[in-house]
Amino acid sequence: MSDTPHAHHLRAGRYSESGRIYLLTAVSHQRQPIFNDWRMGRLVVSQLRKAQETGAADSLAWVIMPDHLHWLVELRNGDLPKLMQVTKSRCARLINQQRGCYAPVWQKGYFDRALRREDDLRVMARYIIANPLRAGLVTSLGDYPLWDAIWL
Repeated sequence: MSDTPHAHHLRAGRYSESGRIYLLTAVSHQRQPIFNDWRMGRLVVSQLRKAQETGAADSLAWVIMPDHLHWLVELRNGDLPKLMQVTKSRCARLINQQRGCYAPVWQKGYFDRALRREDDLRVMARYIIANPLRAGLVTSLGDYPLWDAIWL
């Protein structure tokens, strides 16, 4: 049984295009707050950076919340399913090594939204990185360790 009742629908009709900007969201397995431990979050950060280093995608902004990831990304080489499969798989392997166990880290699938040309990327980035403030995790964004944006 899937973590997300309609996870199979997330993949239906998905199309990805190099050079296009996407907002991606991945959720932890059973919404466990794995990333309350900032060390686990830093392992995710390392894989977001690796995606950029390998030329798969350019990270524009991201925030790692206790139980999910928001990632504003410009797709470069490959497609979204491959980018997310590789990134989530590498994260899971590193996190399980760190925790000394083998357990699911992510829910199956992910959510994506292709941004339109008229969307303001800076506004979207600010919205993404303000998640910890809206969730009441911190009173100042500078107090939250797991975010970044190319404009800030």
